Amino acid sequence: MKFLSRDEICRMTAPERLALISQLWDSLENEQVPLSSTQKEELDWRLAVLETDPQTGVSWAALKAELEHRCP
Repeated sequence: MKFLSRDEICRMTAPERLALISQLWDSLENEQVPLSSTQKEELDWRLAVLETDPQTGVSWAALKAELEHRCP
């Protein structure tokens, strides 16, 4: 496997580096991403709240719009 050097990575544009990060992240299976017990408890709690009351969640469109407004 060929690894990119720091110089090669630095020569990439920001969108290229973000695309690389996305590809790397997407290549991981759920069980390959370690979670602390605290993180797992938080995720379990949030899922339980959402399952109990789906209205507490927001749609992807609403979240995306809010993020785009906060981080133009």
